[in-house]
Amino acid sequence: MKDFEKIYSEYYDTVFQYALSLCRDEQWAEEITQDAFFKALKSIDTFRGECKLSVWLCQIAKNTFYTAAKRQQRQVDYPLELIPAEETIEQKLLYKEAALQIHKQLHSLDQPYKEVFWMRTFGELSFKEIGILFGKTESWARVTYHRAKVRIKEGVK
Repeated sequence: MKDFEKIYSEYYDTVFQYALSLCRDEQWAEEITQDAFFKALKSIDTFRGECKLSVWLCQIAKNTFYTAAKRQQRQVDYPLELIPAEETIEQKLLYKEAALQIHKQLHSLDQPYKEVFWMRTFGELSFKEIGILFGKTESWARVTYHRAKVRIKEGVK
C-alpha cells in the first residue's frame, strides 16, 4: 500500500494534467484522476510493465473519461419543445421503407465490404478487432468500412 501511495504522489500531477487536457474542466479532471487511481489500485497486479507506469495510468484516465462522457451524453435533459412528437403512420412507413432499402443494398455488397460493415454496425466490433479477424490492419478495416458506407449510400438514393 505504501508503494501505491508513492505512485499516487509521483504521478498525480501527470494524470491530472492529462485528464484536464481531455475534459477542460478542473473539477471533472479531478474526479477522473481519482477514479483512474482507484481503478489502477484495484488492478495494479495486471500491470505487465510493457509501457511506462505513467502511460498506463493515463490510459486508464482516458478510458474513464470516455466512459463518463458517454454516460453524460446519454443523460442530457432536453426541453420538452425539442422532444419530437409522436410519429405518424406515414413517417413510420417511410422509415421502414428506407430501412428495407438499406438492408437490400447491404446484402448486395461484395465481400469483404458486407461483412466488415455488418461487424462494425451490428456486431459493434472495433476496427482493430475487425482487422484482426481478417488478418489485416486496423486501417484496412476503417477503409473497407468507409467504402461499404459509400456504396450503400450510392445505392439507396
